[in-house]
Amino acid sequence: MKYHSITKADMVNGEGLRVVLWVSGCDHNCPGCHNQLTWNPSNGEEFTAETKAEIMAELDNDWCDGLTLSGGDPLFKQNRPLIAELVKEIKEKYPTKTIWCYTGYTWEELLKMQKKDLDIETILNNIDVLVDGRFVLKDAFKNLNYVGSSNQKIISVPNSLAEKRVVLHIETVRKG
Repeated sequence: MKYHSITKADMVNGEGLRVVLWVSGCDHNCPGCHNQLTWNPSNGEEFTAETKAEIMAELDNDWCDGLTLSGGDPLFKQNRPLIAELVKEIKEKYPTKTIWCYTGYTWEELLKMQKKDLDIETILNNIDVLVDGRFVLKDAFKNLNYVGSSNQKIISVPNSLAEKRVVLHIETVRKG
């Protein structure tokens, strides 16, 4: 898997101060995407043991609330094996840190995919929040929490899996 960058002490891509891994590879090709550079899975740097160590070093900090996976799409087919391994290891080592994952897939698409893809199942069982859905330019507004367009949902993954329905982590639209 390749990645473009690691952002440290990020406050935009999830709650609290986070480390963000920006992966390469996305086949959704959403018009108006803010990060088209990450679509090509061949662009960027190779994810190595040193890359993982850099992420873990950030997560070791008390101020760091967790990891956010973005891109590109962390759930792009070629990314899934490494992302599954990474989130499982992080959840075991840092059980109190949260893992957010942005994807162009919808919750419903992922539930269907997990029946045939153990990596998707592993990812869903080890992340806390999923921001789902493709970016839709006509639905982009300034008063949105953590999403680019109002069709996207911010889902509490453990609660949604337990209740077998979508349970929102927070509302997409800011009040007031």
